[in-house]
Amino acid sequence: MLPDPLHPAVVHFPIVLAFLLPIVALAALWRIRRGGATRPAWGIAVATAAALSGSSWLALETGEADEERVERTVGEAPLESHEEAAERFLALSGGVLLLAGAGLLPGRLGAAARLATSAGALGLLVAVTLVGHSGGQLVYRHGAAEAQAQIGSGAGTPVEVTPRDQEDSDD
Repeated sequence: MLPDPLHPAVVHFPIVLAFLLPIVALAALWRIRRGGATRPAWGIAVATAAALSGSSWLALETGEADEERVERTVGEAPLESHEEAAERFLALSGGVLLLAGAGLLPGRLGAAARLATSAGALGLLVAVTLVGHSGGQLVYRHGAAEAQAQIGSGAGTPVEVTPRDQEDSDD
């Protein structure tokens, strides 16, 4: 049985994978430099990047599914900020996935793509931190947890609550 709502359960996968990807990519570069075969070593980095992009897409989709009900509690501005950060992260993770795939190519092009992927994976840490921070603000400052609890409890339509900290939404 799947949790309801699903978004709070799903969002942790892209966070974990974003922190694992640079480790996996750097380990693959190290293995290749020590004489390991490129495709098997780098294939793990490509698979990790694909899992990251896929889980990011799923987190965005599940967040959009809960958006209307949560917006009644937290307000539009902080929710919009979180959604924009998540969309940016998804686009960036997709770009890193493309670079990772190019890292399977032979020669200098593949080597350059592997280095670019590793650098991009480190950059994704900043992007995922911004998404996670804005999500944390929704939960701990703006009351999204209460809205999610109402959704998951089967209580029907949550009672409309005045959005908290509207003036602080530019954090």
